[in-house]
Amino acid sequence: MNDRVLVFDTTLRDGEQSPGVHLTMPEKLEIGHMLVAMGVDIIEAGFPISSPGDFEAVETLSKHLLGVTICGLTRAREKDIDAAGEALKPAQRPRIHTGLGVSENHLRYKLKMTEDEALETGVRAVKHARKYTDDIEYFMEDSGRAKKDYVYRVVEKVIAAGATTINVPDTTGYTYPEEYRQLIHDIRSNVINSDKAVFSCHCHNDLGMATANTLGGILGGARQVEVTINGIGERAGNTALEEVVMALNTRKDYFGIETSVKTELLLAASKMVSKLTGMMVQRNKAVVGANAYAHSSGIHQDGVLKERSTYEIIDPRLVGAEKSEIILTARSGRHGLRHRLAELGFNFTEERFEAIYEQFLAMADHKKEVNDEDLRVLVS
Repeated sequence: MNDRVLVFDTTLRDGEQSPGVHLTMPEKLEIGHMLVAMGVDIIEAGFPISSPGDFEAVETLSKHLLGVTICGLTRAREKDIDAAGEALKPAQRPRIHTGLGVSENHLRYKLKMTEDEALETGVRAVKHARKYTDDIEYFMEDSGRAKKDYVYRVVEKVIAAGATTINVPDTTGYTYPEEYRQLIHDIRSNVINSDKAVFSCHCHNDLGMATANTLGGILGGARQVEVTINGIGERAGNTALEEVVMALNTRKDYFGIETSVKTELLLAASKMVSKLTGMMVQRNKAVVGANAYAHSSGIHQDGVLKERSTYEIIDPRLVGAEKSEIILTARSGRHGLRHRLAELGFNFTEERFEAIYEQFLAMADHKKEVNDEDLRVLVS
């Protein structure tokens, strides 16, 4: 049986931190129900201490979303943890997510703490959070730029204090896949009690590496991924849920890892989040972009019409799309045009088809795309 990785969705917390995004409570609930239907394992519903709206979001999702772990984010402060504990009271499966930065940069400029002070603060936070739930996740912000020896110390102490999941964030999108894989591997190899916790990847996309780094982390032994629908989030965004899920699905031969996500809902979830946040998905976005299963080159069209797998490694139906699309442009060939005409109910002799094809090329040279109505005009 294949190994399994937990999917931790933070669309409603880190995703909503995208500049210009604000979701109402009904919109958060709508997305939350979609995430449950998709089969994600954990939903990070908000940061309860940050605002009355975030507190309400965590409390409301805790009441209404069943069969899933609901998580609230906190800083390593008792007031934050108390607020999260209160907001999570209605949850069937509550999780508190707390932690501190571990890089020299964050310790010096943001926290203004020594390594020992930050470590003691983190241990106290975990112990305090245990008053509310046994499911404690500890984040080590900016792990990608931290000294490994210090990271090892933090992991050992917070697991001993009761943390059950260790989040190893590449907060600034600084690392590369092999570096991040090695980081996860080295933590698990050098921390004596590492077998007592699940390790989690939380990667940002500043250098376009979020998905690759997350997959690297899985190869290093991480068994939770922190993701958002469409990869929305701070700055250049987070790791995209749909990309990680379909990478694991498509390359089962390589990873040997499964998720619980129902892939046929990926496109619907993408469209919902895009509509509610106002953040449109680029056409060439992997897995859910409008062009992801569209072909305009004649060579590609000829291949995919003969056998889909020549140019597509994902069956569009797996993600909820109806089928591949043949887009007619000046680069389309005879096979693509003949296919589209047949779909419209037209069948011509070779001589007549050649005449139509020449007219099609003349039209296509002046248009970005030749649509069905254009074809009907040509035929008539």
